[in-house]
Amino acid sequence: MAGAPPPPEIGLLAYPQAQLAAIHGLTDLFVIADRLARKRLGKSETLLRVSHLSLCETDGRVVRTFDTSPGAGGEPVVVILPPSLGDPAAGENRAGLVDFLKVRYAAGTVLASVCAGAFLLAETGLLNGRAATTHWTYADDLAQRFPDVQVDTNKLIIDDGDIITAGGLMAWTDLGLKLVDRLLGSAMMIETARFLLVDPPGREQRYYSIFSPRLGHGDAAILKVQHWLQKAGLRDITACAMAAKAGLEERTFLRRFRKATGLKPTEYCQHLRVDKAREMLEATTRPIDQIAWDVGYDDPGSFRKVFIKVIGLAPGDYRRRFGAETTSAHSP
Repeated sequence: MAGAPPPPEIGLLAYPQAQLAAIHGLTDLFVIADRLARKRLGKSETLLRVSHLSLCETDGRVVRTFDTSPGAGGEPVVVILPPSLGDPAAGENRAGLVDFLKVRYAAGTVLASVCAGAFLLAETGLLNGRAATTHWTYADDLAQRFPDVQVDTNKLIIDDGDIITAGGLMAWTDLGLKLVDRLLGSAMMIETARFLLVDPPGREQRYYSIFSPRLGHGDAAILKVQHWLQKAGLRDITACAMAAKAGLEERTFLRRFRKATGLKPTEYCQHLRVDKAREMLEATTRPIDQIAWDVGYDDPGSFRKVFIKVIGLAPGDYRRRFGAETTSAHSP
């Protein structure tokens, strides 16, 4: 009678300058999930295997340097590329890793990345034509280096079935829980999240990202308007007024503005207004309707719709999550 198949293995790829905190944190998360699952099911055998994978310098193979089930055989069902602490676009000594990832993907392994790990994943070409996320500060770099990748940093995780990308530096917790859900079930995912005191997956990266306008595009007329918008306040700003400030005919201005910034002027102003509103929601107890007025909206309802569209949370929910504590409201 054949022996039991090996437990599903999650391989953590320790490429050069990979963040060790994420590798060890994910290891702990999966080990805890395995322990909780075995306790719940009354089983003694391992249900989830974790390994660390590194490129061997002598023969160029990717080998296990750590394994919670040594000698179990089989290959990883998931390989995770953790964040990088170095230049995310650095490509030194990656050819062997890229080849390994392609081979594993062709054999049915799910590939996953966290934060800057998306750059190494994109080098395989497997993200071409797909949506992917990374840390919001790396979005432009990833899009410029890999133009065939549809970069979307609004989302913290994009699960495309056989490829999963996660955004922020600490999004490995979200990715880890999503994989626990996939491999051990939702009940164990919730129990693991509860044990670790972390939120289950469902957050969005746009809750945390700050609007960073493109300023290095080289169009002096558009840059002049961008600087003006930062200083002038945003009430009663029109495309006509912006075009006049740029010294351009309006149609020409609209075309050049979108090419330079990646946004229509109305969208750009919305992002600026929402960013100012976020600062007020975080740092003050000013009423939301007053904040709407202060950042240029006459209609509080319109402000709320735009805020939700850009941030993914209503202004009140954003304040409850990120605002300063208002202890004065509870004072005697």
